[in-house]
Amino acid sequence: MPSQTALRAMPLEDAIERVLVDEATLQARIAELGAEIADFYRGQDLLLISVLKGSIVFMADLIRAIPIAHEIDFMATSSYGVAARSSGVVRILKDLNKSIEGRNVLIVEDIIDSGHTLNYLVRILQERQPASLRIVTLLDKPERREVDIHVDWVGFAIPNDFVVGYGLDYNETFRNLPYIGVLKPGIYAN
Repeated sequence: MPSQTALRAMPLEDAIERVLVDEATLQARIAELGAEIADFYRGQDLLLISVLKGSIVFMADLIRAIPIAHEIDFMATSSYGVAARSSGVVRILKDLNKSIEGRNVLIVEDIIDSGHTLNYLVRILQERQPASLRIVTLLDKPERREVDIHVDWVGFAIPNDFVVGYGLDYNETFRNLPYIGVLKPGIYAN
């Protein structure tokens, strides 16, 4: 496993085993998701909540693909730290700036893995009495799921690979790749 300094010095593509979802496929699917979400919420109040940091790139493209009025807000949680696997302990690092009481809320996630973080987040947000609470995720790893969670819109179901790019990171690196790539195991394995 390269040091953080060595990782940041290498060309990002050298750490990628293969491209799982290319940029054009990502953009086409996000346009479809935006249209589906707009059709569903047309004529209703809509607040999208991005779960930072990973979902910020997806959120930025998704809000441009939703051709109806909506607002956005942000939350930040942590369950990974610098590890390659979730610790299962969820912490809220940044809470919402707006009340969601009586609002139609759409949680925007980058990836759903075990489901623990999202399950925790849904429970917290339900206590705040939104009119509705739904979920859109760019990536879903169903074979890793440990918690039953209903997801309303899924961009792509993917295998149990360690993926980076398009907002997803390993140790705060690789978020800027314009595609979803599978990280070489030698980068993150002990």
